[in-house]
Amino acid sequence: MAKLVYDHQGFAVAEDGTRLFYGVLGSGPLVVLNDGIGCDGFAWKYIQPELARDHTVVHWHYRGHGRSGLPRDRARLDIPAIARDLTAVLAKVDKDLDVNGEAILMGHSMGTQVCLEYDRLFRHRTRAHVLLCGSYGKVTETFHGSDVLKQVLPTLIEQVQRRRGLARALWGRVSPTVAFRFASMSGEIDALNIQQEDFETYWEHINLMDPDIFLPMLRGAGEHSAEDFLTSVDVPTLVIAAERDTFTPSELAQSMADRIPGGEFTLLRGASHAAPIEHPDTIIARIREFLEQRL
Repeated sequence: MAKLVYDHQGFAVAEDGTRLFYGVLGSGPLVVLNDGIGCDGFAWKYIQPELARDHTVVHWHYRGHGRSGLPRDRARLDIPAIARDLTAVLAKVDKDLDVNGEAILMGHSMGTQVCLEYDRLFRHRTRAHVLLCGSYGKVTETFHGSDVLKQVLPTLIEQVQRRRGLARALWGRVSPTVAFRFASMSGEIDALNIQQEDFETYWEHINLMDPDIFLPMLRGAGEHSAEDFLTSVDVPTLVIAAERDTFTPSELAQSMADRIPGGEFTLLRGASHAAPIEHPDTIIARIREFLEQRL
């Protein structure tokens, strides 16, 4: 699969010295794309080029993801640290391209938490939110409708840290093809609307990640919550949820939209957590409608 060719790309430096990759497409009002955990852009494959027709679209890689460096400080793997990383990226983009101004923040999955935390920490730098297949936090308590993941995660992290070599060897043993078949059969993805190569690109990146980064970051997302901030969000916000999302149930997304003043909610029937690559045309149309009406 051909890689996206950016108009501009580079690296920012985080507070602890970690190098953070970013790529830019298009020109116009500023849009920033924030991934889910373990992702390096697969969710935005179809959405980013469309938005770049009339926006400056910035996509970046979290610390320990994609082309960004491993974190210099392993303690900085929580949502506030990632939100602060975003400030470094936007400062570098502004220096390079002179695009200073409020950003439209878009987040998929954990990226929803990053958007909300950035808005909380750095008020008046956000123009709008578009939040896809995510919730305000405590995600390990709601995975598949239970807190089982929260209960087992500390033990997993402890075992990985004690046996890093073995954990790394086992981490990437499941092939992308096998993972796709399992996800399709179990209903974790919408097998009728997702392209196998798109899912496999995601799984290949997961396989390359260090589990000693992935799992603590997942724990950080599970411990984080922006629930207390929702009523303080004062910019237009669109929440898009998927009917068959087992990672972040649509009921949580609906509740989040209801608590945000003026929040809008859209439910994608039949879609899964991978909705941005399953139903990109529907999502792009809804985003454009929202931006035209609210901005």
